[in-house]
Amino acid sequence: MSEKHWSRMEYLHQTVTNPNIVIKGTHSYYSDCWDHGFERSVVRYLLGDEISRDWEPLGHLDKLIIGNFVCIGAESVILMGGNSTHRLDWISLYPFMASIKDAYEFRGDTVLHDGCWLGMRAMIMPGVTLGEGAVVAAGAVVTKDVPPYAVVGGNPAKIIKYRLPVGDIERILALNLYQLPEESLVKMQPLLSSGDISALEVEVASLRQNAK
Repeated sequence: MSEKHWSRMEYLHQTVTNPNIVIKGTHSYYSDCWDHGFERSVVRYLLGDEISRDWEPLGHLDKLIIGNFVCIGAESVILMGGNSTHRLDWISLYPFMASIKDAYEFRGDTVLHDGCWLGMRAMIMPGVTLGEGAVVAAGAVVTKDVPPYAVVGGNPAKIIKYRLPVGDIERILALNLYQLPEESLVKMQPLLSSGDISALEVEVASLRQNAK
């Protein structure tokens, strides 16, 4: 069967070719079965693809930086800086070519930190950072940075709740989990797939002690 199936995932480190997309690790994926894949369907207006890689940049080029264990739902959209040529402070929003360089406004890199999850049809606007373990609800439009382990939804997206109590989030962030070798994280899967933070702390401390 050659058709895509919803159970299959596109692992980004295997498919991404744009040098302005930085992929960490080998576990971040896109649920691509309903469209043409991550680079063609999700990433919009990012220079560096096969058509635009020789174009003269309008200004500083932005990058899309994706951590490890990031889950990107089907038909999500990540808007990048190539679309930042509609000036709200000008009389006309139209991107006239005669003034296109003056119209360009650098928004900064877009960053999806380790372990975050974009629900189906989520939209991430240019220059946004999603914190570690953050969740973007299906159909949300994210215009501002999202704190670690927050759940956001709506248009524009707002914080609905945090996945865990603040104290637990602080304990997890203090572990710097995603600085560990990828193979160590995979071995810790039973703990990562649980709510036992105390056991995770013991395991991480042991790993770091043995690595000395």
